[in-house]
Amino acid sequence: MENYFSSDFKLGVLGGGQLGRMLLAETQKFDVHTCILDSSKDAPCAPYCNEFFIGNLLDYNDVYRFGKKVDVLTIEIEHVNIQALYKLEEEGVKVYPQPSVIETIQHKGKQKDFYKEKNIPTSPHQRFDSLAELKAANLTEFPFVWKSAQFGYDGMGVKIVRSVDDINNLPDTECITEDLIPFKNELAVIVARNADGKVKTYPVVEMEFHPEANQVEYVICPARISDEVAAKARRVAMDVANAFKHVGLLAVEMFQTENDDIIINEVAPRTHNSGHYSIEASHTSQFEQHLRTILNLPLGNTDSKLAGIMVNLVGAEGYEGNVVYENITDILKIDGVTPHIYGKKITKPFRKMGHVTIVNKDINIARKTAELVKNTVKVISK
Repeated sequence: MENYFSSDFKLGVLGGGQLGRMLLAETQKFDVHTCILDSSKDAPCAPYCNEFFIGNLLDYNDVYRFGKKVDVLTIEIEHVNIQALYKLEEEGVKVYPQPSVIETIQHKGKQKDFYKEKNIPTSPHQRFDSLAELKAANLTEFPFVWKSAQFGYDGMGVKIVRSVDDINNLPDTECITEDLIPFKNELAVIVARNADGKVKTYPVVEMEFHPEANQVEYVICPARISDEVAAKARRVAMDVANAFKHVGLLAVEMFQTENDDIIINEVAPRTHNSGHYSIEASHTSQFEQHLRTILNLPLGNTDSKLAGIMVNLVGAEGYEGNVVYENITDILKIDGVTPHIYGKKITKPFRKMGHVTIVNKDINIARKTAELVKNTVKVISK
């Protein structure tokens, strides 16, 4: 096994956002040398990595040149140049998750086709190359879900279409439509899989969404569901990771239908918002686990030590500019509350600026505390 610790080994990360920043806490713990590529000199990772490079993640040359400097290359965002990753892989750089996996996942049409091909339960869908093609289909079954095929995130690029008028107002882009499935709960499972094919799943989490921004407000672990449904969700998530032969961390978002079936919504081939609770609540955080998977180290314990709830800190509406975290000292007085600030200096409405984890032996007490935290901290500007 290669010596990763206090050595000449270099780990490269495409993307310098908050996910990379939280990963760096783990690379520092293990003294793994890190190189980050991001387009902004003010990226959250910039002060904390060993080497920081400015470049465009979607530019072939920028990604290729960066990849040649490192021994293992990973991502903290899936919107990256795939052709460069294939070339690097061909030339002996270990790229995890693999370019073939990222290519399928970063395109929602290919992702949905993959589930159908592998008999993984998901909602029925159709693919369209343009708005004109979607209009020509004369769809009459409303409502349905519209998703941009690429570059959607945090509720961007997703709309519920309720009428022909709604179709006329959609962006002109390659897209998919999905049947709108009635569901009881929106769930997620983080799956860790290393190059040896060893797989572990984290407990099922339940997500509560902001009604307007379509962003997660609370991530609740464990999900308040039956043991049978939880076991089914973990099994389906593991099936997805094995079908991809994915190396790394895979966040599997799913719906619990009214009949208690589990169907896949979509996946992210990286650490994920739905796993942030694990930093305080789990034996092994998702960020340490990601490091273990891509370096093919033994996987850590995925069990929770306590119930955990994560609250997103997002920019308040009506504020844009230099960020101020109002009342943050008030929540620091509460037992089991830990804020994480992402280092973004400028706030905008609904921009993810940080999160707060609440841990407690009792999930109900944790949930009440989470609401108190949500109503106390305000992310505003000067």
